[in-house]
Amino acid sequence: MDIIVLLPVLFFSIILHEFAHGYVAYRMGDDTAYLSGRLTLNPIYHVDLVGTILVPAVCWLFGWPLFGWAKPVPVNPVRLPSPRKDMGKVAFAGPAINLILAALCAALLKLTLVLHAHLGQHTVLALMHILQYGMFINVFLAVFNLIPIPPLDGGRVATALLPVQTAMKYDLFVGRYGMWIVVALILTGVVKYIIFPPTFLIVNVLVKIFGL
Repeated sequence: MDIIVLLPVLFFSIILHEFAHGYVAYRMGDDTAYLSGRLTLNPIYHVDLVGTILVPAVCWLFGWPLFGWAKPVPVNPVRLPSPRKDMGKVAFAGPAINLILAALCAALLKLTLVLHAHLGQHTVLALMHILQYGMFINVFLAVFNLIPIPPLDGGRVATALLPVQTAMKYDLFVGRYGMWIVVALILTGVVKYIIFPPTFLIVNVLVKIFGL
């Protein structure tokens, strides 16, 4: 039953993540996502066979927290005023919207607790479960994507922040082996030592801010 309730939360979170990339690029002059029909919240256009279907299914089968990703929104750096710097902004937009969603879930969770006397017990418990998951998974998605390794968003952000020559060397080396590095981190389980500490730190900050 959990997957039926939580899967829409995951889908909405990863779809909005990709939409944010496309929207920021569009606002800065690149209409590639718009012309390809990807500047939409319609989940059909963002479904990725592996990230949106197979990975969540495996997570559910093994009892892991539901996790996944959507099909990357196309962005053409050449259409941006300052390709390197602006690609950093486009990349950061995805994790940023996830952090905003996490804060929204925390605010709604606080509202649920305040209004618990006017809601049924089952409703309160269901909302708490959904909103707690929404808060956690959005922080998790933000932190994971900000790992400074291409093809993750953090790789683009790092390239935008580094000096030009350093960025070129970084992109040349890490960009070539980035996907393999990410896969190795996941398969060895090392990724949890990278992601969980900042994830729990941010979640705890939200808990304190909203008095949960």
